[in-house]
Amino acid sequence: MASEIAVKSSTRRSFFMAQVMLRILAIAFTLAAISVTLTSTESVMLFGIKLVATYSDSSAMRFFLGANITACIFSFLSLIFVCVISRSESQLNKCFYLFLHDMVIMVLLISGCAAASTIGYLSKYGEEKIGWTAVCDRVSKFCNRVMISLVLSYLGFFSYMALAIMAAKKFMSTATER
Repeated sequence: MASEIAVKSSTRRSFFMAQVMLRILAIAFTLAAISVTLTSTESVMLFGIKLVATYSDSSAMRFFLGANITACIFSFLSLIFVCVISRSESQLNKCFYLFLHDMVIMVLLISGCAAASTIGYLSKYGEEKIGWTAVCDRVSKFCNRVMISLVLSYLGFFSYMALAIMAAKKFMSTATER
């Protein structure tokens, strides 16, 4: 009986530490993606005209930035929430709402990443049938910074995907114990 309680306590502590670490990683990745996106700008002279490439030129990139800001803020708030509920014994109901939160943030991040990836692809390769030309050969610094921001944001998404999988596994294990 005592060893069973020790195992449950150890499992609970491991779950809590994984939650905290993944949320800290999500905060770090989305915060880094935000800072790289905000600072990604490049000016070029094209036929005597100065052109400035910046994230705010594209609604998809503005959405991408907004998704990362939202995910970063809610990651911080959920980190506080996880620390508060870790002290409570009856946390299954609260964990379900945390699971829903993680799913919403995960979907928000992947939709922002998908929107930015589409714009990134068009910027790099263009779309010949429509007549859109590739611009990354002219503003390579800007495109490289956007790519770094995308990678960071995808890492934030994977952090939330791991959180969702952990929570689902925990729900399944507690359901089979009953």
